[in-house]
Order: sequence, then C-alpha cells, then structure tokens
Amino acid sequence: MYRKEDVSQLKFEDFYLPFGGKLRSNNRWIIMAQQIPWQDIEKTYGRQFCDDNGSPAKSARIAIGALIIKERLATTDRETVEQIRENPYLQYFLGLSEYTDEELFHHSMMTHFRKRFDKDTLAVINQLIVDKAMESDSNKADASSDDKDNDEPSNQGKLLVDATCTPADVAYPTDLNLLNEAREKTEEMIDVMHAPFAGAEKKPRTCRQKARKAYLAVAKQKKPGAKKIRKAIGRQLRYLKRNLQTIDYMASNGRLLYLSKRLYRLLLVSKELFRQQRLMYECRTHSIPDRIISLHQPHVRPIVRGKAKSPVEFGAKVSVSLVGGFSFVEKIGWDAYNESCDLIEQIKRYRERFGFYPESVHVDKLYRTRENRNFCQTKKIRMSGPSLGRPSEDMVICKQQKQLMRQDEIDRIPIEGKFGQGKRRFTLARIMAKLAITSEAVVMVSFMVMNLEKILAGIISFLFLLCRWLLDGQRRWLYGQSHGLFAVAATAA
Repeated sequence: MYRKEDVSQLKFEDFYLPFGGKLRSNNRWIIMAQQIPWQDIEKTYGRQFCDDNGSPAKSARIAIGALIIKERLATTDRETVEQIRENPYLQYFLGLSEYTDEELFHHSMMTHFRKRFDKDTLAVINQLIVDKAMESDSNKADASSDDKDNDEPSNQGKLLVDATCTPADVAYPTDLNLLNEAREKTEEMIDVMHAPFAGAEKKPRTCRQKARKAYLAVAKQKKPGAKKIRKAIGRQLRYLKRNLQTIDYMASNGRLLYLSKRLYRLLLVSKELFRQQRLMYECRTHSIPDRIISLHQPHVRPIVRGKAKSPVEFGAKVSVSLVGGFSFVEKIGWDAYNESCDLIEQIKRYRERFGFYPESVHVDKLYRTRENRNFCQTKKIRMSGPSLGRPSEDMVICKQQKQLMRQDEIDRIPIEGKFGQGKRRFTLARIMAKLAITSEAVVMVSFMVMNLEKILAGIISFLFLLCRWLLDGQRRWLYGQSHGLFAVAATAA
C-alpha cells in the first residue's frame, strides 16, 4: 500500500525545532534538497504499490533520500538511520516538517529501498537532476528529427567515455576454499533435513572432521605445491559429491521442504560449483564460462583489467559517459565484455540527451576500433588519439598533431578523476550490497551523488564570489565616503 503525500518543498523557516532556533538557508542539505525533482520521483515510485492493501510504505522522498545520505556520508545502514535521527538538516532533506528524536524506519528497510529503485529508474532520476542543473531543456533541439534533415544542428561539446570495475565484497577466490565452503554448507543442509527425524533413523555419514583436517593440512601451508593443491581439490570434490548424493536421496523422500530459502539457494549454487570445479579438474584447466567465485554472490564474475595493482577484479563492469563534469552510467554488466562495443550506443545517447552529436570523443586506445572510427567519421566527430596511417612529413603539421594528442589526453583526465572520486571518497571501491539488483542501485546512487556534489560545489562557489563582491563594493563605498570627508576637512582648513 502506498499513500501519496505532498512532496512540495518545505521552507526551511517553517521547519519546527522543539529546542529553539531555525535552520540555516545556506546549509548543504537544504541547497541539495532544492536540486532533486521530488515530484517526478514520487510518480515513478508510487507505481510499485497498490492503493488499498498492506501497510503503508515509506514515501519516495524518504526512500531515495536515505540512499543519498548513506552514500554521501559513506556510512553503514545502521549508522545512516542514527545520523538521520540526530540531525535536523537530514530530516528536512527527507521532507519532514519538524524534528523528531525517533527512528524513521528500521535499518533493514535500506535493503528494500535499494530493491525498489532499479538501475533504469535511477538513471532517469539522474538525468532529471542533470537537466535541471545544466538548464538544457531550453537549449535542446528536437532529438527525434531525421538524421538526414538538412537543418540538423552542428556538433557541440566533448564526450568522455571509459569503463571501470566496481569490486564486490568477496574474499579472494581459490578452488580449494570454494570447495571447502560448499562442503560445509552441504553438511549444514544434511543436518537440517535430518533434524526432524533425529533418533528415529541413523544420520547420514559426512566425514566432516576428516574432510576438515585434509583441507587445513594444505590451506595452512605458506606455499603448497601444485601437486598438493590438486590432490586436495580432488579429495574435496569427492566429499562434496557424496554430500550432494545424500541430499538428493533425502530430497527424493520429501525432505527438501525443511530447507530455508537461503539454504535452498546455496544448494543450487553448490551443485553448479561442483559441476564447474569437476570439469576444470578433469580437463586440467582454470577457466570456464560463467565461473562462480562466491557462493553467496554467484552473479559476480572475474573481470580481467590488466592493472598493475590488481590484474583481475571481482565485481560489476561499469561503462560511464562524462559530459561537462556530469556522469551518466550507460551500462552495468556482471560478465566480462569489451567496452569498445558500447561507444556507438553512448554517442547516440548523447544525441538523445542534448539534441546534437559531440564535437569530439575522448577515449583510450581500446575504443579506437575501425568500426568506431568509421561511425565517428560519418557523423563528423573527431576521435581523440593518433589518426590512422603514417605521420605527416611536414614538421609543422606533425607538431600540431602531437600538441592535439597531448591536449586530448589532458581532456580525458576528468573521467579518470571521477572514478578515483567514486572509489576514494564514496563506496565504489567495495560494494557491500550482496544482491545484483542492490549492487547496481549502489553504483547508480554513487554517480548520482557525485553529480549532486558538483552542483553543490558550483552553488557554494557562486555564493562565495557573490559575498566577496558585495564586501568589496561596501569597502569601496566606505573608502569613498572617508576620502570625501577628508577632502572637505582639508578645504575648510
């Protein structure tokens, strides 16, 4: 059930503080609240609920506002609820009319908020925020016009494109550790399925102590050899195989219903993990399609990035476009893919947003494929980097090309800085959410908050310059007044 509420912006002067005083108009949360289209968010959020069944859900402003607060303060779910309870500015940001010392919601509701805002909905909200900041509605052309129209607007602006990996909160995966964890989980499943019949029949044999001892004999060694690791993997595979056969036998007798939802999900993942590990063991390989690296997050895949610090990362791959300092998440994929295939689609989305193609596209070497070059040449878009063919023999032209290439590299720095900001200042360095949909929501909210940070920094800079200009004007007026008085006194003397 959802009750539509009045989400019109409350004046900060009307916010009631029981201990006296009033809110400051130049506070960052009050300024930020004016940059978010609460009405549009309310319309999108309310479609997920019925009108007359169930307990009332929290308002859209509380839901999305809590996610923004959590990301901006880089806190946990529990700490976010406490910060909201203690801070009147945060309560104003969430749309409350007066200060309250009680918790607005339980910290577990943060997970439901992340589930209710999928990546497509958050992309629309991010676009509305950027449109309001850039005031692009009045400058946009008709993006639905035919590409062959003679009145097509000329190319404008710079498009910066790149991709990064947002690591998930998983332990570094090894085959031996994964098999040992799967074996322990299947032992727990056998215990749960046997518990209702304890005493009436004999418990199935699992040899858990023997299996645990065999695992620790190799896992505790500092540098075990390849032969020892392979032998230990083979033993864990046999233990896991027997446990899965026991579970299948017990399930045939109707005992599968005793498993909880969590254990049943782990059972399905453990079976797939066993299939993959047995196939790699028999074929003597370490690569397989859709390889599972975590029992609790089976959607996470290894992403080979080739970085010096971490050649392989485990998480989602995110393709981002940066225009005028504002970032747009174009794609979030859990499988390893070549991000150069997304460039043409990102250029087309640039035209949909602003009504014209970019004047130049700034990318790294991976994006400079022949297909992408041909598309940019067709649309009269200049792609950064060296052009194909031999360099010009004219020294003047060659020097100009080198200067242009150097400038292109400088212009591409902001998107690398945006990734650094997200991973150092915000939570993109480690996604703590466990589900795929909630992890995607965390990534989208992170880039949305970075856009709000840019808007807030611009407003604060403008207010600072305005105050400085007013103070300088007042000083000049006082200096003129004092200079006039001195002149009158000298004349009289």
